Amino acid sequence: MTTKSEIESLLFLMDDPDPFVQESVENRLHQLGEKAVPILDQYRAETSNKNERKRVNEVIHKLTFDALESDFIEVMEGGLKTRKSLETAILTLSRFGNPTLRISDYQHKLDHFAQVVEPQIKYKLDERKKMKKFLAFIFEDLNFRGDASNYHAPENCYLSNVIDRRKGLPISLSLVVMFIARRLELPFFGINMPIHFMLNFVGDKEELLIDPYDNGEVVTYDQCYFFLKKNNIEPRPEHFRIATNLDIVLRCLRNLIHSYERLEEPGRMESLKNLLNIAEMYQD
Repeated sequence: MTTKSEIESLLFLMDDPDPFVQESVENRLHQLGEKAVPILDQYRAETSNKNERKRVNEVIHKLTFDALESDFIEVMEGGLKTRKSLETAILTLSRFGNPTLRISDYQHKLDHFAQVVEPQIKYKLDERKKMKKFLAFIFEDLNFRGDASNYHAPENCYLSNVIDRRKGLPISLSLVVMFIARRLELPFFGINMPIHFMLNFVGDKEELLIDPYDNGEVVTYDQCYFFLKKNNIEPRPEHFRIATNLDIVLRCLRNLIHSYERLEEPGRMESLKNLLNIAEMYQD
C-alpha cells in the first residue's frame, strides 16, 4: 500500500544523479503501477509548480499507457461498425489526456444532453426545423464553440475536455453533435474535408453541409470549394464523402500528434504514433 509521502519521495528522488537511485525509483513506480495513479493525480492537482505537474504527468502516462493501448486494441478488434463503438474509441483516446477518466461519466453527460433537447424536437416539426432546433441547442443553449485563441491545444482534441470546456476543433465539435444525435436518431454524419472537418445532415428531402466551427451554420459546396482553393487544395469528390468511423479515429489521432509536436513533446508523439499504427492496421 503506497502513501502520498512515498510518492512525494519518489518524485523527489527522480532528480538524483545516481543511476542506481533513478533505476530504483523507476522499479518502485513500475511495481506500484496504476495503484499509484490516484495519489499522483491528487499531488498533481495540489502542486502549483509547473515543472512538477509536467513530471507527474509523465509518470502517470508511463504507468497507464499500456492499459490504454490494450483497451484501444480491444475496441479496434471489436470493429468500428456503429456510432456507439466510435464513441467508445474516441472516449478511450481521451484517457491519453486524462488517465483517471471514466468513460461512463461522459456517456452519461451525452445521455443527459439528449434527454434535455428531446422534448423540443420530438413533435411534428419538418426535418429542417428539427435540425435547426437541435443545432441551436448545441451551439446556443450549451454554447459549444470553436477555440480560436488556442486552436492547436490538445484539450481541443479530447472529447472529454471539449464536453467540459465547451470548446474544440471542427472534428471534436462534430463528434459532440453526432453522438448526441445518435441518441435521438437524427441523421448527422461527418465529412472528412481537408483542413476543416464538416457535418452533413442527410434528411429525407434535402442534404445539407454544416460548419461546426461556425455555430452550426449551413454552408454551400461552392463555399467549401472556395475555402479549399484558397488553401491551395484542389477540391475532389472524395473530399465531400461521408467519413467512415475509422477515418474519424485516424484524423483524431493525427490531430493529437500534431498538437504534441507543436508542444515539443516527442514522448507523447511516439505513444500516439503507436496508437495510429494500430488503427491503420484496420484500413481496407
